Amino acid sequence: MQRRRVATALAALALGAGMAGAAGAADLKVGVITSLSGPVSGLGVPYQKGVLAAQAYKGTVAGRKVQLILLDDASDPATAARNARKLVAEDHVDVLIGTSGVPGALAIAAVARETGTPLISPTPVTVPANDAGWTVTVSQPFPLMVSAVVEKMAQAGVRTVAFIGFSDALGDLALESLQKAAAPAGLQIVANERYARGDASVAGQVLKIVAARPDAVFAGNSGSPGALPYLALAERGYKGRIYGTHGLINADFVRVAGASANGLMVPSGPVMVADQLPEGAPTRKVAMDFRAAYQKVHGTAPADAFSAYAFDAWLLFADAAQRALATKAEPGTAEFRSALRDAIGKTSELAGTHGVFGFKPGEAYGLDRRSAVVIRLDKGQWALVP
Repeated sequence: MQRRRVATALAALALGAGMAGAAGAADLKVGVITSLSGPVSGLGVPYQKGVLAAQAYKGTVAGRKVQLILLDDASDPATAARNARKLVAEDHVDVLIGTSGVPGALAIAAVARETGTPLISPTPVTVPANDAGWTVTVSQPFPLMVSAVVEKMAQAGVRTVAFIGFSDALGDLALESLQKAAAPAGLQIVANERYARGDASVAGQVLKIVAARPDAVFAGNSGSPGALPYLALAERGYKGRIYGTHGLINADFVRVAGASANGLMVPSGPVMVADQLPEGAPTRKVAMDFRAAYQKVHGTAPADAFSAYAFDAWLLFADAAQRALATKAEPGTAEFRSALRDAIGKTSELAGTHGVFGFKPGEAYGLDRRSAVVIRLDKGQWALVP
């Protein structure tokens, strides 16, 4: 397990010092779990960068400092769950944020529910009915995002589509979302192929897809392992349209996929094209503030959508924590964690980088159609599709 402590006053310095611990206890504690190593690190490292930018942007809540404790789960759901228990039992965090993959996020959600600790997941999750509001996500609902892509398919005259995705919860979620949107749009799914995140090749799966002669291929995957289907399709000379999920909007994917992903269309939060949004768009200012904070902390502009999810998770926590503190419950107590959960669940019209957040009882997702645009990859650059 790799452990990093980050104190608010030293957020920028911590990047150059391995995020060494800072002296003094903080008034509020945030436990962040992400994948800094392993196959999901292509998403986990941007989450880390986003949360550090967020802490630099808003490091106090109602005059109280915030302490960030960040742990690496090595892309392993069991480690993610152990990290969550440690953060709650030993560090007494007030909220959990994490992690980079759906299986890991679900593992943390179980711990959050058991221990009565709010979890803000940057990753899409499906929680059981008995969750009681302990888990929310700042990611867009998969059905909403996939339906935005299916709209573009239908407009382009696509009638048949092949699916290839991870053989895990993320792949299941992507396929279910595609199936839900395809039928009303008049699309037929002619192939369903799966592969593991750690696989080195999908040649066999792609051979079957090419044999089905689909008008388009939709991939339900994420991060750098998400490049495999597009590389294999290009090797086989596939000339149809290619689509994917918002899990592909990161620099590692673009680097690994290279020219094979030219023309790829994916759904995205508006943050990726913030400078192309109208001046009055509700997310434009926050998204531009995020870019500035990220640039200040890391010295470069963000090139992915994942760091912005972590930034939004922090904004949601900070907004809710201010209201929870008004109840007079003290951080570090079960009473405060309950007050924080209730405050998160009552969030309304909070502008973030990916959309405007508002939660309803029994629903883990807080974004609506305003959070979905479609972008296209052209020679390594993402551009808004009108």
